[in-house]
Amino acid sequence: MQAAFSPLALKPAALSFDQAATLSGGASTAWTALFEDGGLQAGQRVLIHAAAGGVGAFAVQFARWKGAHVIATASAANLDFVRSLGAEIVIDHHATPFEEVARDLDLVLDTVGGATLQRSMQVVKRGGTLVSLLEPPPAALAQELGIRAIKNAVFPTSAHLQSIVELLDAGHAQPTVRQTFALEQTRQAHQLCETGHGRGRIVLHIAD
Repeated sequence: MQAAFSPLALKPAALSFDQAATLSGGASTAWTALFEDGGLQAGQRVLIHAAAGGVGAFAVQFARWKGAHVIATASAANLDFVRSLGAEIVIDHHATPFEEVARDLDLVLDTVGGATLQRSMQVVKRGGTLVSLLEPPPAALAQELGIRAIKNAVFPTSAHLQSIVELLDAGHAQPTVRQTFALEQTRQAHQLCETGHGRGRIVLHIAD
């Protein structure tokens, strides 16, 4: 059995330690889901759900850097923020069903699951791909629609993280720290995380 390990890379020079802490988990998941699992290429059309979140915000920036056409969903309070990350079209998911705007997509990155996952499968073009971060998509529906639908499966490596560091050092992406907490505030941090709203990643300080 292969031992599990956490990928390592030198901290980007331009980032604070709090910002750098957002990369493993947030940036690395976005990177592998888009490029390893999803095979995203320049010129393709991608839909990214919950684009203001810890994974989604990185995914928008990485997809735009790659040269993809980025469509994203977010709450009304985060529409301008997601546009600033590079999304060309941002859909208020409370006001407009994304199916009315996003169709014939090469790739969908689903960070929500449930009904959103099943609805998202309907907007992928035949031969396209859906990558879910939360649950395995229904195989029978994927076969019926003629799409590839998977739960993200590639474990981030140090090489992936190094690619991300180089991208950030070159100024092509920027992390967003939502809020920081001391170790004794772990409960409050977890409660905030469970709300599912807001921008970027939550950082927990193990020691001062």
